[in-house]
Amino acid sequence: MGRPETKIPIIPQNLTKDSREFEFDSSFSDMVFGFLDEDDERLQESRFDSQESDPFPDEDAENENNSSVEEDKSFWSNQEQLLQATLCRTSSLESKIRNVTKEALKEIQMSGKICACGRPMVGGCRNCLMREVSARLQNSGFNSAICRSKWRSSPDIPSGEHTFIDVMDNSSTNRGEVRVIIELNFRAEFEMARASEDYNRLVRRLPEVFVGKIERLKNVIKILCLGAKKCMKDKKMHMGPWRKHKYMQAKWLKTCERISQSMQQSSMGYGTGRLQKPKASMLTVDLLDTLANMGCPAVAVL
Repeated sequence: MGRPETKIPIIPQNLTKDSREFEFDSSFSDMVFGFLDEDDERLQESRFDSQESDPFPDEDAENENNSSVEEDKSFWSNQEQLLQATLCRTSSLESKIRNVTKEALKEIQMSGKICACGRPMVGGCRNCLMREVSARLQNSGFNSAICRSKWRSSPDIPSGEHTFIDVMDNSSTNRGEVRVIIELNFRAEFEMARASEDYNRLVRRLPEVFVGKIERLKNVIKILCLGAKKCMKDKKMHMGPWRKHKYMQAKWLKTCERISQSMQQSSMGYGTGRLQKPKASMLTVDLLDTLANMGCPAVAVL
C-alpha cells in the first residue's frame, strides 16, 4: 500500500502566521454580505410599505404646484381688476365722443346703408364705415379724421400699417390739445386663436368699440400684452412679434397721417351719389374698337 497523501495548507503571503486571522476574514466576509442582503430586503420592504401607506409621496412638489396655481389665479385676477378700473374711468369728452359714435353705428346698422364699394357698411367695408362715423363726428362739431399709421421693421417687430379714427380737441386751455382714439374693432385686435381661457376672459372684458385718450389706451395695451405674454409662456408657445407690446403700440401711438374728408371722398368717389367708373386697360379698349370695326357684336370681356 502506498503512503497516504498529506495535504499541506497553503497560506497566502499577506497573512500572518496565526491561522485565526484567516478564519476571522472568512467570517467577516460572510457577515458583511449577509448584512447587505438583509439591508436590501429591509429597503425593499420599506419602499413597498411607503408606496402603500403614502398616496402623496412628494409633498414639496404638491406645495409648489399649489403655489403656482395660486400665483396664476392672483395674476389674472389682478389683470382683470386693472382693466376694469382703466375702462371705467372716463372723461366728459370721451363720453360725448362715445355717445356720438354709438349713435352713428346704430343708425348705420338699422338703415342697412350700402357704401361706395357696394357692400353693407356694417360687417362689410371697414374703411367706408370709418368714413361714415368720422363724418358723423364732424357734423357733431368734433375735429375728426381717419388716421393711417405706418412703421418700419426693427429687430423687435416687423413693419406694418393700421387705420383708425381720432378726434383732436383743444377746447380746454388748461389741458392743451387732447387726442381721443376711436377703434371700431378693438376687441378683435387682441384675440388669439389658441389662447387660454384666462386670457380669453380678459379679452371679453374689452369693448367692441374703444373710445379713449392716449393715456387710457396705453394702459389697456400694457395690460393685454402682459396677459398675452403670460398666456404664451404657460402654454410653452412662441409669441409672435405682432403680439408684442411695441407692435401693438405702433398701431395707434406711432406717428400717423390724418386724412381729411375731402381726400377720402375724392379717393373713393364717396359722396357723389355714384360709384367711380372702372378703369379699362388700353388692351381692352383696342380690342373693343377692333371688334366694332369688323362688324362683330359686342362681347363681354372678363
